[in-house]
Amino acid sequence: MRSLASAAFATACLLCLQGCAGWQSALDPKGPAANELAWLIWFFTGLCTLVWVLLMVTLIAPLLMRQRGGTEPLALDIGAERRKLRMVGAATGLTAMILIGLTVLSFFANRTLAAIGSDAALTIRVTGHQWWWEVRYEDATPSRILTTANEIHIPAGEPVRLLLTSTDVIHSFWVPSLAGKLDLIPGHLNVLDIKADRPGVYRGQCAEFCGAQHANMGTFIIAEQRTKFDAWWNDQLKAAAAPASEEAKAGAELFIKRPCVMCHTIRGTPAGGRVAPDLTHIASRQTLAAGTLTMSRGNLAAWIADPQGAKPGVHMPMVELDGDQLNQIVAYLEGLK
Repeated sequence: MRSLASAAFATACLLCLQGCAGWQSALDPKGPAANELAWLIWFFTGLCTLVWVLLMVTLIAPLLMRQRGGTEPLALDIGAERRKLRMVGAATGLTAMILIGLTVLSFFANRTLAAIGSDAALTIRVTGHQWWWEVRYEDATPSRILTTANEIHIPAGEPVRLLLTSTDVIHSFWVPSLAGKLDLIPGHLNVLDIKADRPGVYRGQCAEFCGAQHANMGTFIIAEQRTKFDAWWNDQLKAAAAPASEEAKAGAELFIKRPCVMCHTIRGTPAGGRVAPDLTHIASRQTLAAGTLTMSRGNLAAWIADPQGAKPGVHMPMVELDGDQLNQIVAYLEGLK
């Protein structure tokens, strides 16, 4: 029976520790900011556990001592009362020291976080919308300014400065493996510096309730080697690829004639809408609808045919298309890489 209980306890501990790893865990740091925050989390947790244990010992020990001594509950022992008073005074002083120490640690942690982006060469403006992320890569050369959506590519091993704002309600940008969370506030610009130690894909999430599809407002930070990142940026700056097949050509013409053109931009075409994600290279992304669906022909068709079915409340309207028209538009969009 005891071995069974031990096994159950060990299993429960292992299950709990599963939450300490993964691509969206603050306890699985992959960058200097996340490392600093994870260290603070573990230190605070360990210290609070120690304080709790000492408090329990302090409360239980006198009760056990009184029970063994068999003294009268109302009997007054002057020496014991003085010892208790000294213990209370010592505990009060220790508490003050702990609070001061934690404040000092937080100060130095904030200073470390602030220093991460001091030499950032890349600036990205991230704008929160209900419920997707607009991503704009700033550059001194206007022709190299790039706008995309939901996925943020960065060079691994280099600090990156994110300028955060919103167009509607308050959102919160949080990629736990790389940095802490920071709000996106309409009319206000917040600054968050991030750095990924190594190449990889790190999932983020809006951490401030922003409406019905708050839970489906994800993002991905894709860190890659500098040469690969530069190649990606240059590819993304190109205009949309011309449709290759007859079906895709029909889809391109249909896209321009339908309401899609009022909301979306496809560079190199008359489509110049600004209220929805840029679709110039949509097929190169890993997901659709801010992480709600993986990128595939089937999901692309489902999203276009019935966006409310995949993400109820989303602002994308349903466009009436027959089966052939849907296939044509999907064929066009899946060629935009």
